[in-house]
Amino acid sequence: MNAILTQAGPPEPPATAATTEASDASAAPAPQRAWPRMRLWATAHAVDDFYQGLIPASVPYFVLDRHYSYLAASGLTLAATLGASLPQPFIGLAVDRFRLGGLAAAGVAIAGLGAGLSGLAGSYALVWLLILVSGAGVAMFHPAAGKSAREAAGESASAMSFFAAGGSVGFFLAPVLATPALSALGVGATALFIPPALLAGYALLRAKARRNAAAGTAGAVGAHGVSYTGPDQWRPFAVLTGIEVVRSIAFFGINTFIELYWLRSLHASRALAGTALACFLVGGVLGTLAGGRIADRIGTIRTVRLGSALGLPALVALRLCPGAFAPLLFAVLAGLVLNIPFAVLVKLGQDYLPARPGTAAGVTLGLGVSVGGLVSPVLGAIADSHGPRGVFTVLCAVPVAAMALAFLLTPPHPRQQ
Repeated sequence: MNAILTQAGPPEPPATAATTEASDASAAPAPQRAWPRMRLWATAHAVDDFYQGLIPASVPYFVLDRHYSYLAASGLTLAATLGASLPQPFIGLAVDRFRLGGLAAAGVAIAGLGAGLSGLAGSYALVWLLILVSGAGVAMFHPAAGKSAREAAGESASAMSFFAAGGSVGFFLAPVLATPALSALGVGATALFIPPALLAGYALLRAKARRNAAAGTAGAVGAHGVSYTGPDQWRPFAVLTGIEVVRSIAFFGINTFIELYWLRSLHASRALAGTALACFLVGGVLGTLAGGRIADRIGTIRTVRLGSALGLPALVALRLCPGAFAPLLFAVLAGLVLNIPFAVLVKLGQDYLPARPGTAAGVTLGLGVSVGGLVSPVLGAIADSHGPRGVFTVLCAVPVAAMALAFLLTPPHPRQQ
């Protein structure tokens, strides 16, 4: 995972000054000394979100091996979503109020242990509980990691997009790595994926110990990054959260139904349907990275508006494009444009709540993202009535709400160190 992320590398500073709105959030390249920390956090983010992707990848094998009903299988997905989404804002409040430096390390370890042990558990109740615990581990990671990553990134949207892209890479790798193992060994193969979580947790604790040692000689700001204060802007933050929720509904809806769309509406093979999902997720990684670079040049609010505006034509093109091969291009494009605002919304949320970076990260990385999974049953009901094509038709209207909300965003106040 680290190799995949480090290929992107630190972006070169732009040759000319960024043409941002005068009142928009300032953007600047991250200092070179920040990039080792950003690589560590991006890699840990990839490991953590790998377990978010491992649960939906393993659910079909619970059905096959344990003979769970579809209702019971959907209950496992619900457990993961509840564990990962509901606690995050409260954990963010705790991260901002107390010194919880080891929380991210504990979170990624718990996420891996819960997901890994679920395949070995006997009763359905224990499986459900372990998946809930795994989701809680994911919830523990995001606020603490988002706060620490922002301290290292400073005002660089590119650096924050690098961190956010780590999660997209992990989510993408989960079905790629897990499906062959689960197919060959059964659902108990989830235990094979425990070690990365423990290694990531250990690496974060080691890095924390080194920073604490450096803080004793170089000062806390130099060792840990830059902290900011300033007035909190809750109203624009609420608008931003609405945009993240809308984006999440579109992203999770496509992620859930794109294979069925290819299979049942486009009459493609299973291999091509899997390729469509891979194209969409790869586009998401590219969009996350591109969004940070764009924001460093034109400003955060303009980037959010750009991504929101491009979402409508991208989804309409995906829905209307004929054939089974040509729409693959629009699957990549849809993933790209839907994720252009992703990391930018994380940074902008922390700009709106400068004294509460953990809370902001808990909402934008956690609740705002996971809530899309809670809407999946509604989309499932639409699919039962009108097929996957009907779901994609409905999803075409979702970016309109994001566009409307994006134009209600106001510039954040200048932050103070």
